[in-house]
Amino acid sequence: MMFDFSGIWLPLITPFSQQVVDSDALQKLVTEYRSTGIAGFVSLSTTGEANLLSSEEQDLVLKTTIEAADGLPVIAGLTGSNFTEIQQRLEQLSRFNLAGILVSSPAYIRPSQQGLIEYFLKIAELSPFPVIIYEIPYRTGVHLELSSLLTLARHPNIQAIKDCAGSPEITQVLIADGNLQVLAGEDFNIFQTLCMGGSGAIGAAVHFYPERYVQMERYIRAGQLEQAQRIFSSLTPLIKCLFAEPNPAPVKGLLTSHGKIKNEFMFPLQPASTALIQTLGDLYFQIGNKRLIDS
Repeated sequence: MMFDFSGIWLPLITPFSQQVVDSDALQKLVTEYRSTGIAGFVSLSTTGEANLLSSEEQDLVLKTTIEAADGLPVIAGLTGSNFTEIQQRLEQLSRFNLAGILVSSPAYIRPSQQGLIEYFLKIAELSPFPVIIYEIPYRTGVHLELSSLLTLARHPNIQAIKDCAGSPEITQVLIADGNLQVLAGEDFNIFQTLCMGGSGAIGAAVHFYPERYVQMERYIRAGQLEQAQRIFSSLTPLIKCLFAEPNPAPVKGLLTSHGKIKNEFMFPLQPASTALIQTLGDLYFQIGNKRLIDS
């Protein structure tokens, strides 16, 4: 089954209250964001602290998100490195109405390229949902080489890539190849990837001013690059600060200052520094008070 993964996707944080998933806060966040024009939600991503959650906690996050999304598509992260557990988790995920699953290379193991190819192909064969490759080598410890990506792109159930590899050359080849929808996974690369012909983005910074990212994408599709660049340039100082400390601490800290969540994390993640949150708050205020483009 083919799915269109184009557009701006929000990889949601997971709110907690006293070290328990705060489903009420999550429901409110999803309800707020679903009307901003985003393509959908990515649940249980890196930003959602998925690797630190039990399967039961992950299920609660998914159930809450899907119900509150009210028909807007939801992608789920598939976490883990043990293939037997991956198979079991796929069976559990089959109960949910998902647009796709986000799958990274198994972390720490550092398989060969053939091992990585076989890993993704087996998941693609087993998955009842379209597969999005999550290429993020600085977290997994291994690169998927271009030849491996082009091989995987030929599988009908591997339909997109969240591109965090940091190689414009590989990004352009994948876009030109046309077998994968290429989604920017690094927030600083959203504008560049879209201008190169990429399909969209999955960006943690989209928690703030999501409508502007959506408008930027529309301008790029319409060939109005000057207007799009103006929007992205206004957002880049905030993006820079949102990744000045480990994700998702800055995102959660700013959301906390807006009264939307509690500033809690799964250990060993820690809150962002007070100085950074102050800077983020100032930048957020400045952006909100700057009129960028006539509507």
